[in-house]
Amino acid sequence: MSTNNQANTARDRVLVTGASGLLGVAAIEKFLDAGWDVIGVSRRKPELPSGREVQFLSVDLRDEEKSRAAFEPLTDVTHIAYTALHEKPELVAGWSSKDQIDTNNAMLRNVVEPIVRNASDFRHISILQGTKVYGVHLHPIPIPARERDARKDHPNFFFDQEAYVGEAGAKHGFNYTALRPQLVTGPTPGALNVLPAIGVYAAIRREKGEPFGFPGGPSFVWEAADADLVGDVMVWAAQSPQAANEAFNITNGDVFEWRNVWPGLAETLGTEAGADSPTSVTAYIAENSGVWDKIVAKHGLRSHNLREFVGQGDQHADFAFAYGAPAGPRAFVSTIKLRQAGFSKTVDTELSFRKALQSLIDRKFLPPVSK
Repeated sequence: MSTNNQANTARDRVLVTGASGLLGVAAIEKFLDAGWDVIGVSRRKPELPSGREVQFLSVDLRDEEKSRAAFEPLTDVTHIAYTALHEKPELVAGWSSKDQIDTNNAMLRNVVEPIVRNASDFRHISILQGTKVYGVHLHPIPIPARERDARKDHPNFFFDQEAYVGEAGAKHGFNYTALRPQLVTGPTPGALNVLPAIGVYAAIRREKGEPFGFPGGPSFVWEAADADLVGDVMVWAAQSPQAANEAFNITNGDVFEWRNVWPGLAETLGTEAGADSPTSVTAYIAENSGVWDKIVAKHGLRSHNLREFVGQGDQHADFAFAYGAPAGPRAFVSTIKLRQAGFSKTVDTELSFRKALQSLIDRKFLPPVSK
């Protein structure tokens, strides 16, 4: 049995880009769990919640020459899990920016081109999209949005990247899968993850003796995708003939409303859920950064750099909470195609949120709950 496992490990080698990010970390963990040989690529080394080590390359994917030098020697890579993402400082405004689109397209090419030129048995790449492929940030979308509903009525690098891997795959003999998760959350700091921002917001409110009221706008029902679940889908897609050259929506399988999960988040974070308190999480955290510094010092937390810990999750939280908006996003996606293709795992969204926040507490990114 061990001989077969070793042979399989040598045969299946996945390059995970964006390795230090929310989905990159999840993908690495899941591929390791499945016995794959994994190489992580990002500018800074990923820290895995499991504590495991992984082969790592520090590469800025925007640099074509350094990318080529790093990836050309990887002649035995068989798969890529592409989770790298470049966002503009002004998050939502950047989603329609030509510069942001061009940069993300170039980053993907800088990975794929040297791999397909030199890897003798390259077979599959997964790329990440999202509901912006349906234009959710610009206009109403079909309810539920099905994979065939993606409309090229707005500038978006998701379309460009899918066309690129489709054409390159036809030319070089590999398959792709485009994954479209809705509101990804998990236990990794930074990037677009709203949970570190929620944790910081709660800790500051608690420190100041303020109730932890929901800071967003109108009530609405939504869906989310746990990062570990997306990682599971990436492992499945890498091996499943049903995933070849297809796009799949991904959600946990249930729906949620922020106000209904808020008491559970408050319990995990050790604070009192109060009445609604419409507040920009971005502005509140910025105005109270000194309070956060005191919390870090008091509890000996690891999250000294507030911006690195929160990433753009505070901006994303304002968007996800519909702060200052007349209504929340009407964004429901069908996951029937994914289930009919053979992937049926589900996750309870509130438990997913709470588990990720507890992981951040346990690893001393967030303060402990007072007993």
